[in-house]
Amino acid sequence: MMNRQDSINLLKQYIDNENLINHCEMVAQAMEAYARHLEKAQEEVEHWWEAGLLHDIDWEKFPDEHPNKAVDEILPDHGYAEEVIDAVKAHAPERTGKHPESEIERYLFACDELSGFMNAVSLMRPNAFDDMKVKSVTKKLKDSKFAANVPREDIRKGAELIGVELREHIQFLINVFKA
Repeated sequence: MMNRQDSINLLKQYIDNENLINHCEMVAQAMEAYARHLEKAQEEVEHWWEAGLLHDIDWEKFPDEHPNKAVDEILPDHGYAEEVIDAVKAHAPERTGKHPESEIERYLFACDELSGFMNAVSLMRPNAFDDMKVKSVTKKLKDSKFAANVPREDIRKGAELIGVELREHIQFLINVFKA
């Protein structure tokens, strides 16, 4: 069984880009926080963290095969749990045909794009996440030129999938990332 350091080392075997590593670490942090919030057992908390950390492991080296390279080869070859592999598969339904159904799958979908978007917002602010308000994130969401590559519809759909208002989801992640 892989421990956290093994998972981090595996991630860095496949990703050199520090921004992408940071994104993966942020999604892992968000997933772990939600797993604890939902009072998951420790083994499940680890699976949620792994899914967040490794969801884009093949993005840099195999962009055309993402996330299929990860779910068909990399993650199974390293013994990751089926629920982790399924979550990674479901975070990109347009590429895999697997839509987010289970709780871990829905939360990974919900945390992925929003975490990246919120990181972009934090980079524009002198205090990053420290005094970030939901309003500053929602205002940037309305600006189609800001972080234009982030699909706004996926952010909205993610909040729906986990059954919370988008504002509540944003506030939860602000609290996670400023901690």
